[in-house]
Amino acid sequence: MVKNNVTAVLADPEISDGGNTKTGEESRLREAARLIKIIVKFHPKLFTIAVTGAAVFAICTVGSSIGVRWMVDRVILPRFKEGQLDTTAFVIGACLVIGVGLLRAGGVVVRRSFAGKTEWRTAESITNLVIDQVVAQPIAWHRKRMTGDIVARCGVDSDASVAILAPLPFASSVLVMMLVSSAWMLSVDLPLGILAIVVFPILLTLNIGYQKRIDRYYALAQDELGALSEAVHESFDGVMVVKSFGAERRETQRLAVITSRLRNARIEAVAVRSMFEAAIDAIPSLINITLIVLGAMRVKSGAMSIGDLTSFIYLFTLLVFPLRIIGYLFSEIPHSVAGWRRVREVLDEPVGQDPKVIVNVAKSGVAISLTNVSFSHTHDNEVLSNLSLEILSGRTVAIVGATGCGKTTLLHLIGGLIASDSGDISLQAGGVGLVFQEAFLFAESLRFNITLDSPINDDQIANSLRIAECLDFVNDLTNGLETMMGERGVSLSGGQRQRIALARAIAHDRAVLLLDDTTSALDPATEARVVSNLREMSGSVPNKTTVVIVASRPSTIALADEVLYMRNGQIADHARHDELYSRNSDYRELINAFEHDRHG
Repeated sequence: MVKNNVTAVLADPEISDGGNTKTGEESRLREAARLIKIIVKFHPKLFTIAVTGAAVFAICTVGSSIGVRWMVDRVILPRFKEGQLDTTAFVIGACLVIGVGLLRAGGVVVRRSFAGKTEWRTAESITNLVIDQVVAQPIAWHRKRMTGDIVARCGVDSDASVAILAPLPFASSVLVMMLVSSAWMLSVDLPLGILAIVVFPILLTLNIGYQKRIDRYYALAQDELGALSEAVHESFDGVMVVKSFGAERRETQRLAVITSRLRNARIEAVAVRSMFEAAIDAIPSLINITLIVLGAMRVKSGAMSIGDLTSFIYLFTLLVFPLRIIGYLFSEIPHSVAGWRRVREVLDEPVGQDPKVIVNVAKSGVAISLTNVSFSHTHDNEVLSNLSLEILSGRTVAIVGATGCGKTTLLHLIGGLIASDSGDISLQAGGVGLVFQEAFLFAESLRFNITLDSPINDDQIANSLRIAECLDFVNDLTNGLETMMGERGVSLSGGQRQRIALARAIAHDRAVLLLDDTTSALDPATEARVVSNLREMSGSVPNKTTVVIVASRPSTIALADEVLYMRNGQIADHARHDELYSRNSDYRELINAFEHDRHG
């Protein structure tokens, strides 16, 4: 049901255009009404129950003043005048006051409970929408955005967008209360009733003026909060770089500049809010004093009873706090609108197309086929140029080349992480597993990091750990597969993390394994065993796994079935390592340079 509601919300054309609304073309109040219409549609049943409870509270608040008037006129005053207690009147009055009070309390419980449920379930729904949209975007989209900013829009901004929901049911009860109490006060005494209800338009005007003044400060503060989240995430992510180069002071100053802008925006907002709340306090208090003075004169003239005046003042006093809640609602509007604008920027952005990779169209016995593939990071920076190649199924192939020749880009194209500018890429069925040089592990158990919650049994896990040469250190872990890895696998060394990442790819049984210098942190002996295991696995039946390794260690390159030598975005030559080494002088020079770097 919730999913259907969310779908209906997104399908509404007026709502879908919410992020494109130009603030200058419509009033802030109208924009707030648009936002309320949007977020209420996420969970309308919960919101309706909350509003119903608020309406019961409003009606009972007015009803409680009737009970006060009954007790004053029928019980308290006769007791002073006649010296006797009218038991029947007392029981009726007590039942009236207690009954209305219980109903009023019940309305409060329902209103608060369901208003809270509405707010946080709506926040959950919006957060899920943003996360789904972010996950649906291709890698190219993520590369253009800062992680901290995306995190802010999924969390801080999503929560801010629903802040208006908490006071909204109570604010609706205030409107009911104003209508019912106005009618009742006018019926009790027309002059005092007119004086009392004058406060309503005054407070409404104050609220609208306040909302207009404070809106820009909240919008600015929300933007700065996103910028701060982005900067903090970047700083923490690069903490080792910061520490290594002694840049702590520079980072502190950079964050201080952003926090100072955020602080200034919030100080301005607090200043405006303080003046507003002072006025909200002062105006009802002054009118209340005036009502008491004029009411005493009306009682003296016989125009109204003491019970009438008591209930009148009692009701007006009860209305003061709810009228302040209207102010709270208006104070949350800019905050919510600012958060919703940032959320809509993500939701309204079209989902980009994933790179086009043709699966199961490669020729028989061919695992990977590229035809005239070109790729450029920018218009004047071509990385691959009309590259064509075929890699046979079940082969272990090494890609070798100087830095910047396009090796990693080639793997990313085959893996479907980026789209080529031109050309065709075909793969055999069975999926691709890409293992990066910088292995990423989740702060979860070792088992989770290998299976990623896929239905992979212990035998498959053990086999993948064996092939990746992980059994030596995994068996030493106290809790085995249930050992928690810590954030980014901090409890393991770089080489161990690389091997776990490799084991993960093997366990998922992909037809093609792409290894981007995945064994760079391993010692030569361990690396040789890993590559040998991979060759054995790739040649086995029925697996026939194709392994493509970007490598720079000559001992690793020598173990491959074939070497693709890349230069200037092209496959310059290909053969076994020893054949290439003997016939291609450029390749030989590169391999010698690799050897020199390792021994130097």
